[in-house]
Amino acid sequence: MENKVKRIHDFDQSIWLDFIDRKIMDSGDLQKLIDEDGVRGITSNPAIFEKAISSSSDYDEDIKKLAQEGKNDEAIFYALAVSDIQRAADIFKPVYEEEEVKGADGYVSLEVSPHLALDTEGTIKQALELWEKVGRDNVMIKIPGTAEGLPAIRKVISEGINVNVTLLFGLERYEAVTDAYLSGLEDRLAAGQSIDGIASVASFFLSRIDVMVDPLLDEKGLGEYKGEVAIASARKAYEIYKRVFGSERFAKLEEKGARPQRLLWASTSSKNPAFSDTKYVEALIGPKTVNTVPMETLEAFRDHGDAQSRLEDDLDKATSLLEKLKEAGIDLADVTQKLEDEGIDKFNKPYDKLLEAIGTQKKALQNA
Repeated sequence: MENKVKRIHDFDQSIWLDFIDRKIMDSGDLQKLIDEDGVRGITSNPAIFEKAISSSSDYDEDIKKLAQEGKNDEAIFYALAVSDIQRAADIFKPVYEEEEVKGADGYVSLEVSPHLALDTEGTIKQALELWEKVGRDNVMIKIPGTAEGLPAIRKVISEGINVNVTLLFGLERYEAVTDAYLSGLEDRLAAGQSIDGIASVASFFLSRIDVMVDPLLDEKGLGEYKGEVAIASARKAYEIYKRVFGSERFAKLEEKGARPQRLLWASTSSKNPAFSDTKYVEALIGPKTVNTVPMETLEAFRDHGDAQSRLEDDLDKATSLLEKLKEAGIDLADVTQKLEDEGIDKFNKPYDKLLEAIGTQKKALQNA
């Protein structure tokens, strides 16, 4: 019987795994996911690394060694992360080098410090450093799509670095991100450099939108639309994607080797137990997109998912639903700004916890 996750690829969507730790690489499970489920990339974030480092002894030896070298907690974290990311990138290299889609997939993402989300210069500096340290063509540096992140994205793209733009909730900001990407490519061409081989994705976060909007729908008597706003927003984002990357501006860049910046659906595990656990995967399968899923969601889809191309279904319904929100006085721009602020906080906390855990382990290992 055909693997249900692998079947998603038939509709020209790539599934990436939103998870990394040493165990999944050591055990051969990651290779199995590539071979059997057709997983084509990996994304990581501070919360994922915090869990990996805090809940296993796999990192103890390295922490001890790095501590003896006099590295501080943050430098220790990035040394551990870079080493894991390099290893994952090597595992995904054959996917990256597949002839028919050379460079379309096989990427592993590593995030700049979430404390830099509102710091343009700091983000640029760390993105360049991490890219240099990892030293792999099939890596993406994750940069938040905040207002301060936009000029950083443009600059980092102009330096020829692959970027995964993260923490996107709103349509206006998403469009601004596509502009930052195209401007970065144009800057690079203007400097006489090649834009061939640069890849980028824009990670649009889904389930958290519904978590915040659904209670407002109840208040406004629009309860029947619960669980639909995130998917409607994603469908409208895909309309923007098609317009921007079907434009004359992009066509000029494409002639020089540019690739579209694909939309990536993130935060695709259902947060509401009343919803199906495969809801955000099934609704948004469509061409030239990526979906990054946590392990539980991947396993749920493998078990009972239904792969069909649905991304462009009910576009009129999506448009009218967003209109209804406006008429009811629900300001989606306000909601998405709150989500962005919360999202930064949601990454800062595990990041701080992670550094704290490294500090604690460092002391314990030094005293052992």
